[in-house]
Amino acid sequence: MATLSDIGVAAAINILSACIFLIAFAILRIQPANDRVYFPKWYLKGLRSSPLHSGTIVNKVVNLDFRAYLKFLNWMPAALQMPEPELIDHAGLDSAVYLRIYLIGLKIFVPIAFIAFSVMVPVNWTNHTLERTNLTYSDLDKLSISNIPLGSQRFWTHLVMAYIFTFWTCYVLKREYEIVASMRLHFLASVGRRPDQFTVLVRNVPPDPDESVSELVEHFFMVNHQDHYLTHQVVYNANKLTKLVNEKKKKQNWLDYYQLKYTRNQSKRPTSKTGFLGLCGKTVDAIDFNNSEIERLSKEISDERTKIVGSTKYIMPAAFVSFRTRWAAAVCAQTQQARNPTLWLTEWAPEPRDVYWDNLAIPYVSLSIRRLIVAVAFFFLTFFFMIPIAFVQSLANIEGIEKALPFLKSLIETKAVKSFIQGFLPGIALKIFLIFLPSILMQMSKFEGFSSISALERRSATRYYIFQFVNVFLGSIITGTAFQQLNNFMHQSANEIPKTVGVSIPMKATFFITYIMVDGWAGVAGEILRLKPLIFFHLKNFFLVKTEKDREEAMDPGSLGFNTGEPQIQLYFLLGLVYAVVSPILLPFIIIFFGLAYVVYRHQIINVYNQEYESAAAFWPDVHGRIITALIVSQLLLMGLLSTKGASHPTPLLIILPILTIWFRFFCKGRYEPAFVRYPLQETVRKDTLERTREPNFNLKEYLQSAYIHPVFKGEEDAESDAASEDWELEPSLVPTKRHSRFNTPLPSKRSGSSPPLLSDFDATTRV
Repeated sequence: MATLSDIGVAAAINILSACIFLIAFAILRIQPANDRVYFPKWYLKGLRSSPLHSGTIVNKVVNLDFRAYLKFLNWMPAALQMPEPELIDHAGLDSAVYLRIYLIGLKIFVPIAFIAFSVMVPVNWTNHTLERTNLTYSDLDKLSISNIPLGSQRFWTHLVMAYIFTFWTCYVLKREYEIVASMRLHFLASVGRRPDQFTVLVRNVPPDPDESVSELVEHFFMVNHQDHYLTHQVVYNANKLTKLVNEKKKKQNWLDYYQLKYTRNQSKRPTSKTGFLGLCGKTVDAIDFNNSEIERLSKEISDERTKIVGSTKYIMPAAFVSFRTRWAAAVCAQTQQARNPTLWLTEWAPEPRDVYWDNLAIPYVSLSIRRLIVAVAFFFLTFFFMIPIAFVQSLANIEGIEKALPFLKSLIETKAVKSFIQGFLPGIALKIFLIFLPSILMQMSKFEGFSSISALERRSATRYYIFQFVNVFLGSIITGTAFQQLNNFMHQSANEIPKTVGVSIPMKATFFITYIMVDGWAGVAGEILRLKPLIFFHLKNFFLVKTEKDREEAMDPGSLGFNTGEPQIQLYFLLGLVYAVVSPILLPFIIIFFGLAYVVYRHQIINVYNQEYESAAAFWPDVHGRIITALIVSQLLLMGLLSTKGASHPTPLLIILPILTIWFRFFCKGRYEPAFVRYPLQETVRKDTLERTREPNFNLKEYLQSAYIHPVFKGEEDAESDAASEDWELEPSLVPTKRHSRFNTPLPSKRSGSSPPLLSDFDATTRV
């Protein structure tokens, strides 16, 4: 069990690490050579020029203005100065609402911490229960509920505090849900024209022997949305073409590198090996080899593009369908299109940069099978990960290490080493184990077949949160308790074990304190330093950069990383709500995390991150739901703890809390969540009317026609592919319909030349 001195050592190490990171950042950010690393967003917006273009050679690399070093902390107030409306214009609603999650943490836990330390800490401290037991404990554990004797009347205090903390948390969540819903609707109403406002994604288009997918989509929407349908773009399976284009880009980068290397030293032609990662195989001239590879790939790209253009087998049963008004798109996206509810499925189209094109080529019928496979895989990943978690927890147990490695006993018993192992090592070891998890979960989400990057990140975030809840939270509590109280488990009757667990769970606060300091304090400070992008930028700048465009591409602004950042925040909400009543000593560490993270990420959003997409805060219901889940978990665990402590009278009264919290969840879901899944028709009509008044002659069809063409058809820079690219910019051509009946085409096909049926013919056919 970590002692007070161990926590002090861990706090000192992490505070020192955080301070070193922040000071290093404050110095590095004002150096001219690092300007593109710490302010890339302003370069991407064209609002900042490089300081390397003027001054002496030394001034281009090092900032010689000593006054700048005296103001090395001015980035903190600067990060807080930008008002929220301006922040939304600058970085988008997603970024602004993401920052509000940190503010919610402060709004919830600062008042709770004040009340807890005023009431709970004196109630817990003024007992001697732990001193009279044979449990392993520390001085910090005397501040927890474990120090209250069995059956004590003091548990009524914990009951009252649980109600107060629950009501306060729900009040804050309701206010924030209301504010964010209003922000979303205002954002959607005020944002400029975007293709996704007029477009829906249609999936599971039924096969037809007489018509192609493109013809079928056109005819269906001309029949059922005859006054509003504008144009469409079918979805092509261009995954192989995408791989070829990406491979060609890599070869081009290597060619640029070797040509630059040869330019600097023309006495020797650069060579490389053709095998794996250039480590084995035949040695060849690097420039000639990459030139030949680029020529080969260019031919394959051209052939693959020709195949896609000329064959219907590359057309998927899906399409992006655009309408004349936002109102029509909203009606289509939010209604059932056919009698069979599994066909002609419509949903709001993601904005073009949010589309995950690879997954659009997955047949819709296979999605349910894929999701079942991923669910089974995730189950085994979650529960088999308990093994390394148990190992991590054993690191906090000195006795366990001494038994496994007896020759290290003399070293481990040294005060400094013992404090380091128990106060710092478990947190950093757990952090290392979790490094590769986000990539694994993202690959799982991609395999499931979601059609947008935002949906991929939201699903990955959900799984990451479940994983952390099961392994980091429950796993650490269960395995940690087993290791720490192993002697008691082995020498007591079975009916006494729940009591031991009930007493020991609050004692895990010391482990989570070390984890918060490692992951929260030092981790956030390390985020702002951007050490990896800094190193890679200068390596690219030295070896690869030849032009200003190359220098821009060398910048790596990154993004918020919702799939990893938000679940990590939710873990702190969970820890704070669970331990607010049972061990309040955890709260100050969480408050420091939320405060530091808010300032750091606000700075990063303003100056660094370039968000890949804009979902208008579509993730907010997930955030709200996970905080509610954490609140319910805290209530259930408190009930379990009080039941093991003999609090027979207060415990039954806690049953009301989860019921009220679940009701509150359904209330918010019904009252505010529709703003995040549907778009009010009233808003669409208003926006359409204003736009027609301001721009009556705007050519919407031309604006939407190429918005959802696959990027590999729009971004190819080869001269030989220019003509093909131009063809793809046009609407897809259709062959004349082969149908004998024109029942599905009351309006003329824009390209088939068929004439519309008479109204009487249409009515007669309908009656049949």
